[in-house]
Amino acid sequence: MGSKAFLGVCKESRARLFPFLASHPLCISGHVAVIILISVTLAGCSSYSAMTNVYLFGLAYASASDSAKSAGNVLWKTLEDLKGSSQLEVRAGYFGMCVRHRGIIWLCSSDAAGLAQQIEPHNDPLGQIGVAAKFREHVVFAGVMITAVVLAVMSMTLLLTFPGWIKELDSRNGELVDVRPFPSERVSRATLLGAFVAAVLLLIAGLWQHIGSVGAAAMAETATYGNVRTDIGVGAMTMAWLAFTLEATVTMGLLMTILSVVLLDRFTVND
Repeated sequence: MGSKAFLGVCKESRARLFPFLASHPLCISGHVAVIILISVTLAGCSSYSAMTNVYLFGLAYASASDSAKSAGNVLWKTLEDLKGSSQLEVRAGYFGMCVRHRGIIWLCSSDAAGLAQQIEPHNDPLGQIGVAAKFREHVVFAGVMITAVVLAVMSMTLLLTFPGWIKELDSRNGELVDVRPFPSERVSRATLLGAFVAAVLLLIAGLWQHIGSVGAAAMAETATYGNVRTDIGVGAMTMAWLAFTLEATVTMGLLMTILSVVLLDRFTVND
């Protein structure tokens, strides 16, 4: 195909076969999904309903393994005697904590001291509520995710300002055709910038959450010689990484859109 023929195809594609037309609704849907996923992750352990299953880090009293017993000896025995028959479970989220004694009912609050009083100190002899509270306060940080959500909302709002379909007279055959004007360069770049920074922040937040939770779990089990069992909130971790993947995909879609606009404009101007 010659250069003139190629330019002719580009002209015809300018209003119809342009990638922006297909990616625009998908980018908005991607932003909405990211906002929902991060909102649910941040709301984990905020109530005793389904939100108790969305947590970053969990602790529960358990029987020590044989390897922990052999490694600890005196310390293991001391902690075992101190633990007694306690059957407490603790889960920590970004803004809340949930505790359950003997598997009866979850109690959730953002106030660790209040939860400890409700459970009573003798039911938490190794102070696992305090450990979970310190993890929430000093290990994880919700500000990164909140900033990412704000940027995703900003980018989505700018996407909603992109021009819609309009009727235009085709100069070749005089018929009315549906076309969609290009968005302004300034708005397009601002939309891309918001999505890109949001994706970077979600990557940082995902790594922070993942490494912090795994490290805290390993330290808690080691320090108690297996008298405390820990687990990582798979649901919260999955949603955090899925949100990053979606936001990165939206960013790539917007980048391809802008590059396509620039390329088509250059072809039509040079013709």
